[in-house]
Amino acid sequence: MAVREGAVPAQVERILQSEAFRNAETLRRLLRFLADQSLSGKADQLKEYTVGIDALGKPATYDPRQDSVVRIQVGRLRQKLAEYYREEGREDPVVLDLPKGRFKLAWRLKDEAEQRNGDSELGTRDLQASGKHRLAVWLGAALALSLVWAALASVQLWRERRANVSFRKAWTPELEALWQPFLTSTRPVLVSASAPLFVALPGAGFYRDPALNSWEEVERSQRIEAIRRALKAPAVYPRYSYASSGVVSSLFHLGKLLAIADMQVSLAPSSQLSWQQMSDNNVILVGASRIFAEQLRGLPADLPLALDERGVRNLRPEAGQPAMLADDFPSITDETATGRMDEGEVFAVVTHAPGPLGSSEVRSFNSNHSPGTLGAVRAFTSPVWAGTLVKKLRTRTGSLPDYYQILLKVRYKDAVPTDVTYVLHHEIQPSRTPAPTGK
Repeated sequence: MAVREGAVPAQVERILQSEAFRNAETLRRLLRFLADQSLSGKADQLKEYTVGIDALGKPATYDPRQDSVVRIQVGRLRQKLAEYYREEGREDPVVLDLPKGRFKLAWRLKDEAEQRNGDSELGTRDLQASGKHRLAVWLGAALALSLVWAALASVQLWRERRANVSFRKAWTPELEALWQPFLTSTRPVLVSASAPLFVALPGAGFYRDPALNSWEEVERSQRIEAIRRALKAPAVYPRYSYASSGVVSSLFHLGKLLAIADMQVSLAPSSQLSWQQMSDNNVILVGASRIFAEQLRGLPADLPLALDERGVRNLRPEAGQPAMLADDFPSITDETATGRMDEGEVFAVVTHAPGPLGSSEVRSFNSNHSPGTLGAVRAFTSPVWAGTLVKKLRTRTGSLPDYYQILLKVRYKDAVPTDVTYVLHHEIQPSRTPAPTGK
């Protein structure tokens, strides 16, 4: 059934006054502009340049080929509308949508029952005025809102221009290319930090064995049992309370970048990451791959790069590629190690793969050692390193592959990454293997 006259402008105003849009000034201005153009029948002729100039306050020198802010903001508006209808707007009779690839709003009634409820409300207002009077009232309200908007526009425009400057400084075209699947998606982003398993020995402290990453392994470990007896601990308990300095620094760099992009981001330690979260969110995994081994194995893709205790194994080496790349990092379990940790080089793997059901995005930053993890994250959040990565990843058509693994060499000094070098990468194809549905 058709949407009644006046219902769409009313729905636009309801959305603009909602909590979801209250502090999203750029999206409010964009929604109002697209609604006006769609209701007047002009939206089909809209170009990206026009939206940037008239809706987002871009200067006349704005070049959509160099600045993708319009596409990004339109993607955010689509995401914000979905958020609104999941919460505040779930009972609204009229649903507004912004189809992908278009600037024209679409609208529809949810179902007949909801439409009857909406019609009764509109009918009450219809009884108060004739058709011409209703139109005059509506136009008068629109004029009043326009005057209010004009009074606030200069302040809002100044604020948004400052925000756009910050965005452009942080998000170069190369960084936008690397993060495009996350920037344009309507899904929220969940960042999961590796929280390694420590064994708590009451009265004695905590013990960490990098080879033990599940409580089942701890319970079977003869070494743990021997330590418990030697320290006369009555029992042992699991603790996931610690993270490496490299993981913490990685979260800081990711947070700075993603916050400017105004994504919906939440954080979960690896010990609490569920398969439901992996399916519902776009997920970023940060830390040692042994901590995320179950999640990586459960992705519907065959991963040609794998980390073990020595470094990175290249399971499908192409011509001239090594099959094994060993880390130069002293091991505390190696009795012959000198303990020198002031400088060296390690390897890191960045994986971009489909989520468990194939509809979400998963990106992981993994290394056996903290400097490697931090170096990989820095490469994907630094404009300088991002430019190099984009050049290496581009296909013959000029685009980036949908899914890939990239191997990086990270030089470090005093456990701090000082240089990141591209080594190789593999494009990966999704498989039909279903993911586990447990934890």
